[in-house]
Amino acid sequence: MTRAVHSTTASAITVLRLLAEEAAPSRFEALVRDARRSGLAGAALAELEQATELALGVHSLFGRHEQREAGLTALVDTARDLTLPYDLDTLLKVISRRARRLLNFDMAYIGLLDPDGESSCIRASDGDTTALNVGLRVAGGHGLGGVVHGKAAPSWTADYLGDDRIPHSEEIDEVVRAEGLHAVMSVPLQHGDSVFGTLYGANRKIRHFAPDEIGLMRSLADLAAVAIEKARLLDSARAEVTELELDSSRARTYLTTERRLADVRSRLIDLVLDGCDLPTVAAEAAAVLDGALIVRDADGRTLAVAGDPPPSALDEADIAKAVLDAHAGRAPVRAGERAWVASAAAGSEALGALVLVPAQPPTDKEVRLLRSTAQVCATLLLIQRNTALVEGQVRDELFDELLSGRRLSARLADRARQLTVDLTQPHVVVVARPEGGPQGRAVVWASSYAYRMSGLKSVLDGSIVLLLPGSDAGATAKAVSEELTPLLHHPVTVGAAGPVTGDSAVHQAYQEALRCVDALTALGDTGGYASPGELGFLGVLLAEDHDVDGFVQSALGPVLEYDMLRLTELTHTLEVYFASGSSATAAADVLHVHPNTVYRRLERITELLGPTWQKPDRALEIQLALRLQRTRHLLSRRPDGG
Repeated sequence: MTRAVHSTTASAITVLRLLAEEAAPSRFEALVRDARRSGLAGAALAELEQATELALGVHSLFGRHEQREAGLTALVDTARDLTLPYDLDTLLKVISRRARRLLNFDMAYIGLLDPDGESSCIRASDGDTTALNVGLRVAGGHGLGGVVHGKAAPSWTADYLGDDRIPHSEEIDEVVRAEGLHAVMSVPLQHGDSVFGTLYGANRKIRHFAPDEIGLMRSLADLAAVAIEKARLLDSARAEVTELELDSSRARTYLTTERRLADVRSRLIDLVLDGCDLPTVAAEAAAVLDGALIVRDADGRTLAVAGDPPPSALDEADIAKAVLDAHAGRAPVRAGERAWVASAAAGSEALGALVLVPAQPPTDKEVRLLRSTAQVCATLLLIQRNTALVEGQVRDELFDELLSGRRLSARLADRARQLTVDLTQPHVVVVARPEGGPQGRAVVWASSYAYRMSGLKSVLDGSIVLLLPGSDAGATAKAVSEELTPLLHHPVTVGAAGPVTGDSAVHQAYQEALRCVDALTALGDTGGYASPGELGFLGVLLAEDHDVDGFVQSALGPVLEYDMLRLTELTHTLEVYFASGSSATAAADVLHVHPNTVYRRLERITELLGPTWQKPDRALEIQLALRLQRTRHLLSRRPDGG
């Protein structure tokens, strides 16, 4: 009995020694086998087996404690790692990698709920062998993730595809098969009581998860949830900072642009205040806008052009429509492919329009600058119009005094100098009589035309009277007729006289122009235009000073000059030719030359006077000029006192 007790005590001490040495479980199993071989049996063997079993239990307990300690150490390291400032996507990858290593998973991945909470998406994965997992979108209520979201608690299975308790979906099962997964654990990612995602761990073999493993996974998920929320806040803060930086950059750009626009506007306004005209303002604006700029008045007439706009870019139909749109919208609009139009308006009144043909498509800044330029031009047009209204009264008063034939008063003479009306230079007086219709439009046109031509206008006895700078009365009458007649849509009879210089000659020229209008009417040429020089001998009769020399020169000047330079007898041949009934043969007999000589002289006369000299009207004027020339020659040969 004593020996048995001693043997049992020795065996227990051996078990304790092995336990103290942290021997492998196989050493304990070998101890029991050796005891059996040595003949130990009965109660002693049973006590040894019980001691060995207890020792193995203690050994397993030590192993679990070590594993838990290692897990907690790894969890602390993970917590420290998760405090680093990752962006969200990088953080999710770190969490997946840590989860896989912490619990010896073959694969770990994270799914986050969509903002609507109806589905989730796998955002990160570690240990995957296919490209099917990341980006997989899972409808709510399916898979282990659906179970976790529903009860906000961990869920696991030893064999996913064989577990009927799980609400399967074809999309999830396809990934599980492709990756060869069996055991899957999922724990919720929570912020407070709200679940916003799931942390998964999986093995490619059947595995039964211990409570300590599930608890460790849950602890990791709690740390990960805090880190994810922090990363989201950081991402949101970064996004806000980026947006603030963009807003700041946009604000700086806007302020810079506004300063530049203000500088340009200020420069244009300074030009207006300095008394610069529209062409100067347009040239300054065109240089800044990098294009050709046209300024037009409310009637579409061009007032100023800066640059060389290509005709192909100026479709008048498109521009006319764009002018209306720009005025209605109070903003520049495109006209056709290349042009831009801005309205120059004062309140609701359209004073004109600007047409820009830029070298390159304009930026928003340049479009705004075009609008500012239009406002400056509108201001200048308004100033000019108001100035013209004040000047117009003085101009009308000045012209009425000139037409009366009286000498200018000292006050009006001084005003004439201020208005830059230089009566020492040649001027032409024009009388335009509208043949029917109201005079209102004609009077408005006359004011505008006189202003454009630096002249004066008046209205007397239903006719428009103009005093215009120039030396060609006929050309001036034609220009007035061609511009005014289409505007009124009915005939306008125009007479002109001049040129004259000095204030005292204006009244006489007005009377001659008025007689020209009456002569045109008497001759049935209502709606025509003429000057005394164009009326031939009628002009001589109508003229106040009977300009015989001028008439003779206009009718015969080239022939007289040819005879004087070459000592020929073309003038005498003309006299004989007309006296012989316009017969070359009869004229040859009188001149005692061969008929061919007369024909050659007549050809020379045709070259000098033009092919129409033998037509009745011209022939009559030429014969009258020949008579006046001969009479003047005879009178010059008469002795003084004759």
